[in-house]
Amino acid sequence: MTLAVHYTAARTLDTAPAPRVEPGPGEVELAPAYVGICGTDLHIFHGDMDARVATPAVLGHEMSGRILRVGPGVEDWAPGDAVTVMPLRWDDTCPACRAGHRHVCQHLDFIGIDSPGAMQQRWTVPASTLIRLPDTIPLDQAALVEPTAVAVHDVGRAQVTEGEKVVVVGGGPVGVLIALVAQAAGAQVRVVELSAHRRLLAQQLGLETWDPAGDDIATLVSEWTGGAGADVAFEVSGAAGGVDTAVEVLGVRGRLCLVAIHPRPREVNLHRFFWRELTLVGARLYDRSDFEKAVALVADGTIPAERLISKVVPLTQAPAAFEALEGGGDVMKILVDCTGDDDTEGAAV
Repeated sequence: MTLAVHYTAARTLDTAPAPRVEPGPGEVELAPAYVGICGTDLHIFHGDMDARVATPAVLGHEMSGRILRVGPGVEDWAPGDAVTVMPLRWDDTCPACRAGHRHVCQHLDFIGIDSPGAMQQRWTVPASTLIRLPDTIPLDQAALVEPTAVAVHDVGRAQVTEGEKVVVVGGGPVGVLIALVAQAAGAQVRVVELSAHRRLLAQQLGLETWDPAGDDIATLVSEWTGGAGADVAFEVSGAAGGVDTAVEVLGVRGRLCLVAIHPRPREVNLHRFFWRELTLVGARLYDRSDFEKAVALVADGTIPAERLISKVVPLTQAPAAFEALEGGGDVMKILVDCTGDDDTEGAAV
C-alpha cells in the first residue's frame, strides 16, 4: 500500500493508503515526484464537478516523476527514466478522433479527473501517455510542463504571430504562461490582473501589466495600438468582467481565445463581434507536439518554471494546500511532493 490524496466530497480531502496497481501490458508504474494543483483541481475540491468525478478520487495531472516498473510489451522505456504524463486517453472511434482531434475525444478519459491521478506515491498509467524529460530539468520544475503545454496549445489556437499585440486577461499561472509563450513567439503582450502580487511577479518575469481596478484598460489598449485595438485577447480570468474586457479590447478581425472554464453561461457583447468581425475560438487541453514544445521551453529557460513555484508541501499537507490556493492572489503554483517514504522499494527521484 502507498499513500494517496483522495477527494471524497465537497471541500473534503484525505490522505490515505491506496493499493499499488501492477503494470499490465503496455503500462508502466511511476513514482510521482511533484504534482501541481491547478484550477480544475480546485473546481473538483469545491464540488463543482461531482456529476463527473467518482469518489473517492485521486486527483492530480500536472506531474513529474520516474519510471519504477514497466509492464509486458513496453519498449523504449526503462526504470529510472524521468517523465511527465500527457493525461489523456481517447477511444479512437468517435467522430472527433476520426477527424484527427483525439485530444477532445467525445469519450475522453482525462486522467486525474475521470480516472485516478498522480497525487499518490505510486501511479500506473499507459506507456503511451509518457513524455520524456531531459536530465537538465529538475523534477520540481518539470511539474510545470503540463500547464505550459496548455499555454502552447492556446497560443497556437489563437494563431499568434510575430509583431501582434496580445492582451491576456488574468495573470494566474496559465495566464502568465500564455503571456510568456506568446512573447516568445514575437508578440507584444500586456497582462491584465487584479492581484498586485501576481502583477509584480509577471513584471519580474519581463511582462508588462495593467490593473483593471485602477486602469482604464480600453483606453490603454487604444493608446498602445494607435486606436486599432489588440489583435488577440486571451480570457483566462473565468470572470464575467474578464469576458467583457477581452471583447472590448479587440480590434477589427481580432481573435478572442477562451481559455478559462466558466462555471455558468456569460453574457457576451455580440454586437461587438458583428461590428468588428471578431472571431471566438475555444482552447482545451493539448496534443503531443504541444507537450514536446513545452518541455523544450522549460528546458531552455524560456519558461522560468522555478519562479512560478510558490510553495512545495509534502503529500500529507495537500488538503491544506488546496485551502491556501482558494485565496488566489498571493500564490501562483503549489506543488505536492510525493517522494516521502513508504513501505515499498522506490526509485530515486
